[in-house]
Amino acid sequence: MKIARFKYKKELLWGAVEGNDIIALRNCPSRKIQKTSKKISRNKVKLLAPAVPSKIVCVGLNYKDHAAELKMKMPSEPIIFLKPPTSVIGHNCQIIYPPGVGRVDYEAELAVVIGRRAKSVSAGEVTKYILGYTCLNDVTARTLQAKDGQWTRAKSFDTFCPLGPWIETELKDKASLKISSYLNGELKQDSSTSEFIFSIEKIVSFISKIMTLLPQDVIATGTPAGVGPMKKGDSVEVEIDGIGRLVNYIR
Repeated sequence: MKIARFKYKKELLWGAVEGNDIIALRNCPSRKIQKTSKKISRNKVKLLAPAVPSKIVCVGLNYKDHAAELKMKMPSEPIIFLKPPTSVIGHNCQIIYPPGVGRVDYEAELAVVIGRRAKSVSAGEVTKYILGYTCLNDVTARTLQAKDGQWTRAKSFDTFCPLGPWIETELKDKASLKISSYLNGELKQDSSTSEFIFSIEKIVSFISKIMTLLPQDVIATGTPAGVGPMKKGDSVEVEIDGIGRLVNYIR
């Protein structure tokens, strides 16, 4: 099932995407999803980011091909950092290029959306706590990242976390999903989650033993090889098999 968050007229709603329609849900989705009889055409709604997280927890360096590209040693445990909720935007929204920051890059990522409160969860129990999966672009001010020596400022600008277009709750074969990014229609990243260093189960369990994960929190699982710069006027797309394509524009 694909779950969308959207604006229809003056209402903010959640719904299940079924072809060209969206079926409204009774409330904010969790592991138990309840549909209503209200059906709305997708061309009459504005899609919003499909989660309202208290935090976005990101994994740095989780693809073997990206580690090889950077000539970096593969980590022995997940390297994590945070992006603030204020960085989140949705499908077809604009990424604002901050003045004076230097180079800004795209980073295509598979994101996990948490469905219920999770604390100290074992890897074997992780799937019980996941609502679904979506596309994420971990936009990064690369010049600032190199300058600061840590990642908070470079990753945290408003609009630096495009998310969407919806959450897929029934994603199959998560260990070999094709993940791609396109800049102005040109393929830039072309990889698979088979390149993961740490599995989704290992990542979520690891993070849950550090901090409590709340419903709608987002975990970004890292980016593959091929990251690169964007400029004003560009379009950038993140595509993941079984989920869809997240499109954003740089302003």
